[in-house]
Amino acid sequence: ISADKTVKVLNILEKNIQDGSKLSTLLNHNNDTEDEERLWRDLIMERVTKSADACLTAINIMTSPNMPKAVYIEDVIERVIQYTKFHLQNTLYPQYDPVYRVDPHGGGLLSSKAKRAKCSTHKQRVIVMLYNKVCDIVNSLSELLEIQLLTDTTILQVSSMGITPFFVENVSELQLCAIKLVTAVSTF
Repeated sequence: ISADKTVKVLNILEKNIQDGSKLSTLLNHNNDTEDEERLWRDLIMERVTKSADACLTAINIMTSPNMPKAVYIEDVIERVIQYTKFHLQNTLYPQYDPVYRVDPHGGGLLSSKAKRAKCSTHKQRVIVMLYNKVCDIVNSLSELLEIQLLTDTTILQVSSMGITPFFVENVSELQLCAIKLVTAVSTF
């Protein structure tokens, strides 16, 4: 495939990443029925999952062997990082560690130990799938860092994304991927 076609594909993937990069999966419409809320959540999770697939596809293209320099599009890389950081902080961390959950009713000042004690360990299948995809994205970003030099601001974003999982509980796979990412950042 020519470099021009690959760049066009990456630009299309960027639009797909952008579609789900700011969607919150933690809906709470007080006036919606349970069925309406489930339908909204399914729709949003479908878009978020599509964006995760676009992130993985873009990163896999960039980390493939013998790629031309034109393929390493800074905007696409930044969009992947933006997507990953947003869904780590707003979707996955609250699902896996109750300390990161926001009480929709605004009440109750519970300690972090009390929140963790009340936590259920059951996760929706789509959340587990998203978690696995985000782990793959973080792992692939570390490979990309070994291939391509990135700007300082991008490196700062990546390093903060790589350090944060160590302060979250129940994300051991993500922590392993983050070790590889932080190691790749520290080689600069």
